[in-house]
Amino acid sequence: MSGHSKWATTKHKKAVIDAKRGKLFAKLIKNVEVAARTGGGDPDGNPTLYDAIQKAKKASVPNDNIERARKRGAGEEAGGAEWQTIMYEGYGPGGVAVLIECLTDNRNRAASEVRTAMTRNGGSMADPNSVSYLFNRKGVIIVPKEGGISEDDVMLAVLDAGAEEVSDLGESFEVLSEAGDVVAVRKSLQEAGIDYDSAEAGFVPSMQVQLDEENAKKVFRLLDALEDSDDVQNVYSNADVSDDVLAKLDA
Repeated sequence: MSGHSKWATTKHKKAVIDAKRGKLFAKLIKNVEVAARTGGGDPDGNPTLYDAIQKAKKASVPNDNIERARKRGAGEEAGGAEWQTIMYEGYGPGGVAVLIECLTDNRNRAASEVRTAMTRNGGSMADPNSVSYLFNRKGVIIVPKEGGISEDDVMLAVLDAGAEEVSDLGESFEVLSEAGDVVAVRKSLQEAGIDYDSAEAGFVPSMQVQLDEENAKKVFRLLDALEDSDDVQNVYSNADVSDDVLAKLDA
């Protein structure tokens, strides 16, 4: 079980009960708006928008908010911002590689917030392409363990659609595919009657850095600080944390 997955699982659990729910809502709504602007406002003809809406609904974002974001993005309603995606790269404690994906309407503010979070939490910024080569863009689908569903059930449903591997994350399964196959894999799950929490393209590390308790604590603090920025949409790292270390941190 890989560090990024564990971090995603831990984060997912926290997000549900967190006081930062408003922050999470804002990021999910931004996703919907950008997807509608990029590929059109019809979810049936725009799979990225469809998945952005599904993810927002799963996180209990009110339907009104989702619909307004869709309309803003599609130009059916005034008030949409000019969002741009910017990737920053850096290193965290223990030599961990960090990719920071921002979705912002203010490039200078985003750069400043990322730099501040990095330097205050033991990280350092890196030049473009000095870290990104350690990651591959993949389709990532999270399937909750509900209704007695097994890893084999998931594997059988997605194998012919282009899935590469299924991992057990504890409370959910993670299905990885090529980024271009994520829609086909998601549709095959739906056809098999298997529910999923999210389906999107993301960055998965090709090699990982094993962390001890001290560095794991520092890295999680850094990732938290980055996630806390309104301009930061996603954070990826190649940290790998063993179950033993995670258990100590939870305690």
